[in-house]
Amino acid sequence: MLALVVFLLCAASTVSASTKGEWVDGWIFSLLFVFIIRHLCACTVSGVSSGVAAGPRLNNNQLYKLRYTTEVLLDRARGSREGSTGYRISSDVAVHLVWRGPSSKDDQLIQLAISNVRLEPAAERPEKKNVLHGATTESILGKNKLAALTKPFLVHLKNGKTKAFYSYWAEPATIKNLKRGLVSLLQFQLYSGKVVENDVSGRCTVQYQATQGQVTRTKLLETCKASEAGFTTHSKVLGVSKKSSSVTVFRLEDGFIKTAEAEETHTLAVNARRSAATKVTSRQTLVLVGKDAGPPERAGKDVTGVVTSIDDKLAAVGIAAEKVKSKCKGCPSLLEHWQAVQKQLEPASLSKATAPRSFLALIQSIRKASKDEILKVLKSASKTALPQAVDAVTSSQTPASLDAMLEFLNFTDAKGLVLQERFLYACGFASHPNERMLQALLDINKGKIGSRDIKESVVIIMGALVHKLCLKGSCSLPAVMQAKKLILEGPESTKDEAEVQMYLLALKNCLLPEAIPILTKFAESEVGSYSIIALTALQRYDVGLMTSEVKQTVNRVYHQNLRIYEKNVRAAAADVILSSNPSYMEVKNLLLSIGNLPHEMNKYMLSKIQDILRFEMPASKVIQQAMKDMISHNYNRFAKVGSSSAFSGFMARSADLTSTYSLDILYSGSGIMRSSNMNIYGSSNGAMLHGLQVAIEAQGLESLIAATPDAGEEDLESFAGMSALLFDVQLRPVTFFKGYSDLMSKMFSMTGDPINVVKGLILLTDHSEVIQLQSGLKVSSEFQGGLAIDISGGMEISLWYRESKTSVNNRGALVVAGNVTVDMDFLRAGVEVSFETEASLDFITTVQFSEYPFLVCMQMDKATFPFREFLSKYESTSSGKIVTSRRSRKQLVPGSEFPLHQENSNMCNKVFDSSW
Repeated sequence: MLALVVFLLCAASTVSASTKGEWVDGWIFSLLFVFIIRHLCACTVSGVSSGVAAGPRLNNNQLYKLRYTTEVLLDRARGSREGSTGYRISSDVAVHLVWRGPSSKDDQLIQLAISNVRLEPAAERPEKKNVLHGATTESILGKNKLAALTKPFLVHLKNGKTKAFYSYWAEPATIKNLKRGLVSLLQFQLYSGKVVENDVSGRCTVQYQATQGQVTRTKLLETCKASEAGFTTHSKVLGVSKKSSSVTVFRLEDGFIKTAEAEETHTLAVNARRSAATKVTSRQTLVLVGKDAGPPERAGKDVTGVVTSIDDKLAAVGIAAEKVKSKCKGCPSLLEHWQAVQKQLEPASLSKATAPRSFLALIQSIRKASKDEILKVLKSASKTALPQAVDAVTSSQTPASLDAMLEFLNFTDAKGLVLQERFLYACGFASHPNERMLQALLDINKGKIGSRDIKESVVIIMGALVHKLCLKGSCSLPAVMQAKKLILEGPESTKDEAEVQMYLLALKNCLLPEAIPILTKFAESEVGSYSIIALTALQRYDVGLMTSEVKQTVNRVYHQNLRIYEKNVRAAAADVILSSNPSYMEVKNLLLSIGNLPHEMNKYMLSKIQDILRFEMPASKVIQQAMKDMISHNYNRFAKVGSSSAFSGFMARSADLTSTYSLDILYSGSGIMRSSNMNIYGSSNGAMLHGLQVAIEAQGLESLIAATPDAGEEDLESFAGMSALLFDVQLRPVTFFKGYSDLMSKMFSMTGDPINVVKGLILLTDHSEVIQLQSGLKVSSEFQGGLAIDISGGMEISLWYRESKTSVNNRGALVVAGNVTVDMDFLRAGVEVSFETEASLDFITTVQFSEYPFLVCMQMDKATFPFREFLSKYESTSSGKIVTSRRSRKQLVPGSEFPLHQENSNMCNKVFDSSW
C-alpha cells in the first residue's frame, strides 16, 4: 500500500508537469488519488481499533501484583533547613480483569484491591518530631476507614479512558478519593496527541507523547474544571500567582504497566513578595512486582450487569473527586475566638502587627459561622472594639456575615455614622464582592438614611463595587445594570452641588467607558470642584480610551479657551494631558504657556516638566523633542521662581515590587497653599496599583492676610478639605471648614489635632482555593493580607506667627500569611509562610508668609520600622497528637527622610533657622 502511495505521488508530479490540454486526465487522477488515500486511512484506523491496543490491556486469568506509593510534601518554595512536612501512603495492589467487551479488547472491567497499607512521614525525622511514631495504620485511619480502603472496587476502562468508577456510597469521601487517585494511573493512551480527559482532578486537557514502550502524560492543570471553585483578590499587585505542573511517565511491558511515576507540583507566591511562597509536591509510584494466576473472566452482555452480579451495592460513584468536609475538634466557637482577640483589636493596639494578624484569624472563624453567631459577637463587643468587629465581619464576605451586618446596622440613625461608614468602606475594599453585596447598597440607598455623609458614601462605594464586578465579567448582572444607570444618570439628575460631586466621585470609582463623555462634559464646568473630580477621574482611565474629543476638551480647560478656571483645575488638566500620551503640539503649547501663567503656576508647570524628564516618565521623550525648539525652551521660561513644586521618587525597589511616590504642591500668589497632592503607587509584573492618594484643597483664605486673590479666584468661598483614594477606591472627602464664619470659629478653637480620614482594618490579599491532586488528596490554600491603617490630616494657620502647617499622617501595620494544608480527617499536615511590619509615614508642609517670597518647607519622613518573617510547619492526627516547628527572622529597616528637590532642602534650612 505504501509503495502505491509513493507511486501515485510521483505520478502526480508528472501530471502537474504535463500540458494544459491534459487537465481532464489530471482531474480524474486527483479523484482517484483521494479515493485511495481515504481507503488507506480507513484501513489504518480499522486496524488500530481491532488489532492495536488504545490503552493498557490486561490478560485473561492473570493477577497483576503491584506496589503503590503516594506522598505529599509541603514546604516554602525555596525549601527549608528542616525539610518538608507531609506523609506517605504505601500499599500493595492486586489487579485483574473481570470482564471484556465482546466487540473490543479495549473495553475492560477491572477489579483493584488495596492491601497492606502503611503510613509514614514523607521525610525522615527524629522520634520527637514524628507525629506517627508508635502508631499503627489502623490506629491512625480507624478500623472502619481501613476496612473501606482495603475493600475491592471496580473500574471500567474503554480505549484507555476511565468510563466509570464503581465503589460504595457509604464509604468516606477521603477513602473514595484515594481510590480514584490510584485509578488515575491506569488511564492513558498509546499514541501521541492532545485530548480532554476526566479523572480525579476534574475535566482536564492532557498532552500525550508516545514512544516505544513509554508514554508521557502531561496534564495542563490550568485547563482543569473542578467542582470546588475558590476566589482571589482582583488586584494583581496584591494578589497571589500560581505555577503548576503534572507529568506522569508510563513504562510498559506486555501491554500493561511496568512502572508509572507521577509528579505534580503547585507553587503559590505573594506577587508583592515572592519569597513568601509555598510549594506542594505530590508523587505517585506504581510498580509491577509480579504476576500470578487470576480468577477467570466473567460472562455478561454489558458492564452494568456484570457489576450487579458481583455486588449489587456497588455503584458508579463518579470519577471526579468528592468534597471533603473537615471537622475541627476542640476548636473554639466564634464568640470564644472574639473574646480571645478582642484586646488586640482595641484602637490602642491597631498600630501593632498583632491587630491585623488577629483580624485575619477572626475572618477565618467568621466564614464558618452562622448569622446568629455573628450577631452575638457584634452585640457583645465593647464600644471601642466594635468598629474593628464590623471591619472583620464585612470583610468575611459570606451570605451570613452580610445578613448579620444588615440586621445589626440601622441606617436611619444618624448617630451610627462611624459603624455605617466602616461597613461601607469594607464593602468598597472587598476582595471578591458579589451581586448581593451591591444589591444591599442599592436597597440602602432607596431607603431612609439618617446621615447625608452616609448617603454620599453609599453611592461612592457603589461605584467601586460596579468596577470590581465588571472586572470579573459580571457587568450585565441586574444589580450592576441598576447601579450603572443610577450613577451614570446621577450628575444630570440633580442641581444640588454635594449630590453632583457624590455621583462624579462614584463615576471616578466605577471607571466605566460609557462615563467618559459625562466626565468630559463636567471637566469644563464652571464649578471648580466638578472640574477637579472629572479631570482626576479621566486621568485614571486607560490611555487608549482618551479620544481626540477628550483631549481637545482637556486642552481647552488648561488654555482657558472658553472661560477662566481656577489654578488647581488647570493643574489637573495639565496632569491629564501629560499622562495621556501627549502629541508634540500639545507639549509644545504647554511649554509656550509657561511664562504667561499666574506666578506660582508658572513654577508648578516648570517643576512638573522637569520632574517628568528626571523620572523618565512616558511623556519625557516627546517633551525632549519639543524642548529642542528654543522658542518654547529658553531661559525666560525655565528660570521662573516660586514655591510650588512637583516631585517624584522611589520608595522601594525590588525584583517583585516597585513603589513610587509623588508630591505636587500648588500655592496661590499670596503664599497660601492652594492644593497638595501626595500619591503612592505600587507596580508588580506589569500591574499597577494606586495605593494611596491624599489631596488637600484650600481656597478663599487670602482675606486672612489681606492679600489679593489670583485672577479667576476672587469670589471663591473660604474652604479647606481633604480627599483620600486608598487601594484604587475613592473615599468620601472630609471638610475641615467651609465658609468664612466656619473658618473663624475653627481657627479660634483649633487644637492642632489631626482629623481622621480613614481608620480601620482592611483585607488586602484574599486568595482561597482547593487544589485537587491527582493522587486523590486535597490541598487547601489560603493566602491573606491584613492592614491596620490610620490616615489623618490637619491644617493649622497662625496669624500671629504668619505661618501655616498642613500634615498628612499615615500609620499602619501589615501582616500577610499563606497557609497550605492537606487534611484527610485522620491525618493533617500544613505549612504557613508569613511576614509582618509596622510603619509610619508623615508628610508635613510648613509655610511662613511673613515676607515675600514666602518660605515653604516640605518633609516626608519614614520612621525606623521592624520587618519580621515566619515559617511554621505542623502535623497532627485525629487522636489530637500535634507536632509543630516554627522559625523566624527579624530585622530593623532604618528610617529616612525621602528626598525632594534641592530647592526644598535649602528652603527648609531657612524655615527652621528662622523658627529657632
